[in-house]
Amino acid sequence: MLPDLELAVRLQELDNRVTELTREISALPKHIAEIEKKLESHTRKLEADRAALNANQKDRKKNETDIQLEEQKISKLRGQMLDAKTNEQYRAFQNEIEFCEKEIRRAEDHILELMGESEPLDKNAKAAELALKEEKAQVEAEKQQAMARTAEDKKALDQIHQERARIVADLHPNVYRQYERIRKGRRGVAIAEAIEGRCSACQIALRLQFFQDLKKGDEVMYCESCARILYYNPPVAFEDLTGESAPVAQG
Repeated sequence: MLPDLELAVRLQELDNRVTELTREISALPKHIAEIEKKLESHTRKLEADRAALNANQKDRKKNETDIQLEEQKISKLRGQMLDAKTNEQYRAFQNEIEFCEKEIRRAEDHILELMGESEPLDKNAKAAELALKEEKAQVEAEKQQAMARTAEDKKALDQIHQERARIVADLHPNVYRQYERIRKGRRGVAIAEAIEGRCSACQIALRLQFFQDLKKGDEVMYCESCARILYYNPPVAFEDLTGESAPVAQG
């Protein structure tokens, strides 16, 4: 293979890797955002459970306060009953006391209901808090891993750019210009291998004479269909792979 063609093939390999690394690096902010989004459901769950528990506790406190107020009313009414002048006044105080006692029983029943609800609410809040804590630790680990991977990608990208610069310096200027022109016009793929008489990029069969000339490797050639730079890798003989002679078929 021509030295310029070998360099061009290697250049394509590097550019493919650059595309992969650049895509991976640019995807980091989105990836981190997706990771952090995992926390939202647990955060909302914890907030909802805490809100329900707080509402329960506030309701209990309100009912306890109502009971105290009703008890104070009863105490005051009983004192006023002693000063009642008529039976009607006495019965009126008595009715008010009975109403206050009814309100106290209602509040006490509601407190019992709230106490029965508070235990599962408290358990839910604690479970949500634990889940959120675990999720935060997992998310932080994933973020650190993603950032470490990105740092590695950037380092690899820097090394690739250095190697690419060396290749471009050694590559014939005209071949490099053609390579860049084709790469920009063919979605980043400027080089294609000829396999079984076809361009591996566009899958169009090559003319027999063209394929024979390509095999010689005397010049840089371009696919007559897609215009990509073509190269040919001759098949590796059995003895080249194993260091042994190919087995002879027995007649």
